[in-house]
Amino acid sequence: MDEIELRQATTADSDFAYRVKKLAFGSYVEQVWGWDEDEQRRLHEKRFASQQFRVIEWSDTDVGIIAAVREDDGLKINQLFVLPEYQGKGIGRACMKRIIDEAVASKSPIRLRVLKINFRAMAFFERLGFNRIGETDTHILMESLP
Repeated sequence: MDEIELRQATTADSDFAYRVKKLAFGSYVEQVWGWDEDEQRRLHEKRFASQQFRVIEWSDTDVGIIAAVREDDGLKINQLFVLPEYQGKGIGRACMKRIIDEAVASKSPIRLRVLKINFRAMAFFERLGFNRIGETDTHILMESLP
């Protein structure tokens, strides 16, 4: 999918990133913990300041976000959210393919976690070659080795 661009997010993208998270992921948060707007905004601001966010552009339109953190022993994907109206078009897959290619080039494993109730995301990452390596009360831990 050649129309996909991943550009480094700027502070001007913070509200967009929050909106994407709320629209794409809010129902899962609501089911597990309940959606507390103030708490979610606080968590977002903390994460946006400390993680490498990229805005996903498709055909010159901002359609999602991806956030990652480079750790000593690999890459951790913290968020991958695509606006609902753009889901199912291969955008998330194209983004992860680029991240996987970067990890393979640097011989780094990729780790992430998925809410246990988010069966669609678990299946998505399994199709991309991620394996389940553990779990918490709320999440399945997954990894892809280079």
